[in-house]
Amino acid sequence: MIKEPVCWFRPGKTLKFSKLRFPFYIAWRYLLAKKTHNAINIITLVSMIGIGVGAMALVVILSVTNGLEKLIITQFNAFHADIEITPAKGKTFKISHFPLKEVNSVQGVLRSGAVLEESGMVRYRDRQHLVRLKGVDSMYHKITGIDTLLVEGIYEVEQNDRNMLVLGNGVASILNASIHDLLHPIEIFVPARGRTAGLTPAQAFRTSSNHASGIFAVHAEVDAEYVLLPIRLMRRLLEYDDEVSSIMIDVEEGFRLSTVERRISEIAGPGFVIRTRMQQQEFLYKVMRSEKWAIFFILTFILMIAAFNIVGSLTMLVLEKRKDISVLRSMGASRKLIERIFLLEGVLISMGGALGGILLGGLISWLQMRYGIIGIQAEGSFIIDAYPVVVKTFDLVLVAFTVFSIGLLASLLPLTNMWKSMDKAPG
Repeated sequence: MIKEPVCWFRPGKTLKFSKLRFPFYIAWRYLLAKKTHNAINIITLVSMIGIGVGAMALVVILSVTNGLEKLIITQFNAFHADIEITPAKGKTFKISHFPLKEVNSVQGVLRSGAVLEESGMVRYRDRQHLVRLKGVDSMYHKITGIDTLLVEGIYEVEQNDRNMLVLGNGVASILNASIHDLLHPIEIFVPARGRTAGLTPAQAFRTSSNHASGIFAVHAEVDAEYVLLPIRLMRRLLEYDDEVSSIMIDVEEGFRLSTVERRISEIAGPGFVIRTRMQQQEFLYKVMRSEKWAIFFILTFILMIAAFNIVGSLTMLVLEKRKDISVLRSMGASRKLIERIFLLEGVLISMGGALGGILLGGLISWLQMRYGIIGIQAEGSFIIDAYPVVVKTFDLVLVAFTVFSIGLLASLLPLTNMWKSMDKAPG
């Protein structure tokens, strides 16, 4: 028995190979060598192309998903603060009863702002729409960056003594409102506090007529729901003094949100709920993650179907190389060693296709990021003109590992009946 396989392929020299290098060498020779039956070469090529296309699709789709996820999160981040403080019970609280000075002195807190939010109705000419009225102070656009999401006009809720509105793009579309129409203001209706039924509309609602200075676009649901207005106007409509619905906190770069959130929770006490940006949009984050993994598993399943070509390629290769197998067996090679040769053959096919697919997918993603080749073909105004792409190293490693695992499993299948098929084969 030969414990260490010996190679006679180079005249005048005897080369010793380790248990891994020898089967790898033979598998590499089998992969590159021309086969007796051309069908084996064709099936092997088809297997590599199928694996490559699947790997390329995984890289491209995951990169586009990452880009869309980053875009959506960026948009929502420009509408929500780093940290939000809300009451544990009720809808509002008096800001004078809140330790705001202590919160502002917390290390990492850059600035804070107040928000007063309530449901209401807006009317423009003969159209009306139920909305969420969000009263904001002068710090809101600095904390959130809402002024970067304007699609028309300017962000201005206070113009000296005048109260202005900033409409969501969906609200403006439903009302068919124009920020340039100075003759027809937008009317706001808010139910009067403490009033009973049976009163006239003038008595049952607090109203205000104002012009819009700008229109913002964040997300379809948000755009069709929100109208921004000064907090002083919101307090007048609701007959409040210094009540607020929430306090927004802008955290300085370099500080962990969880650390600042924990310190604010200690100061605010159990009467308040402190949430970071991710906690405010927890459902959104979960949905995007679920969509990404759903796409990944669907494409992986398609990749598994493509990998079945490896089974046919290896089965035919085993039948063609049965004389070589007999020679190796007579030289003392074990069944395990011979099986390892064909196992590595399958892995080489899958990883060759994976490498080509990952490189091609990375190139396509880079071209999309650099030049925006594939644009968004749809009616209406969009923040971007082409599909966003973000390539992550983790995704590339995940794709390579997935393809390797699928190739390994596909290579194991023909080896289970390898010796039976050889015994039944003629010659």
